[in-house]
Amino acid sequence: MRKAKVIRMVFALCLGCFIMVILYFNSSLKPASEPLGERSSGQKSRRSPLQTLYDGDQIESPVQAVHQGRREVLEEACRSYTRKRRVLIPEDLKHVIVDDQHGLLYCYVPKVACTNWKRVLMVLTGVAGSLRDPLAIPANEAHIPGNLRTLSEYSTSQINQRLRSYLKFVFVREPFERLVSAYRNKFTRSYNTAFHKRYGTKIVQRHRPDPQPEALERGNDVSFEEFVYYLVDPATQREEPFNEHWERVHSLCHPCLIHYDVVGKYETLEQDSRYVLQLAGVEDQVSFPTSSKSTRTTGDMAAQFFHNISPFYQKKLYNLYRMDFLLFNYSIPAYLKFR
Repeated sequence: MRKAKVIRMVFALCLGCFIMVILYFNSSLKPASEPLGERSSGQKSRRSPLQTLYDGDQIESPVQAVHQGRREVLEEACRSYTRKRRVLIPEDLKHVIVDDQHGLLYCYVPKVACTNWKRVLMVLTGVAGSLRDPLAIPANEAHIPGNLRTLSEYSTSQINQRLRSYLKFVFVREPFERLVSAYRNKFTRSYNTAFHKRYGTKIVQRHRPDPQPEALERGNDVSFEEFVYYLVDPATQREEPFNEHWERVHSLCHPCLIHYDVVGKYETLEQDSRYVLQLAGVEDQVSFPTSSKSTRTTGDMAAQFFHNISPFYQKKLYNLYRMDFLLFNYSIPAYLKFR
């Protein structure tokens, strides 16, 4: 009786071990889980934009050479002018928009065609529904929070995975042209009453001698000189960060902490935008809108705005935006008088 019980126990133990072995081999034959971002694309075998950019079997084109040069300039400037590297935090990633379907990370910079880039990404991510023309999307809808996800919304592991495997791109602009464009849009347009109230009244109060009560109330007649005084005033940044429309690109997009694969420029906007869409393999799905605006801020226009700014304040303002000039290879404007 005792012997039969022992035999049954040994048999049960052997059967259990056999089942465990079968289960082990069965699980080891299952395919590995798909990388993040690929499950929704339905194109698992398709090369990612990052692979397309860095694969060695491509014939180098003039456009590729230009972008390689920009990456090298940026990396060298970061080595030369960044004293201490730090770890990225979610707060740093609020301007980085994620397109999981196509493996793209785009850091948007206000006044550098960011409205149109957001429209393009709304089409690509399906947020725009059946719309295929980016210009059919109203400009205000492109800026609604939550329409497009930002990298700051992901977990640390998801952030790191995307930074490693997605194509990262940013568009930049000559810093003072961008600054004049921001001033013109936010302080000379009658419809921007929110900016007049939020910033204009403060600028008038601090930097205008004997302001009129109406100006203190409305803040809708800020001069460019007063705007410059506000920017270079140390109290301004002690109080709060710059508004994103005049914040420096290196503070918005952290190009010395994030290795951008493509640095597009406003000056070559159409060519560089087409290049990004080609790398993503979507040039047949969406086109970057071409601009027909005759009111866009140019270098000559910026020179006119700086004409009445003293060399002392020109120098202070240049020092404030110096890193953007250096990182993105922009020369000191010829119209500046402080040299």
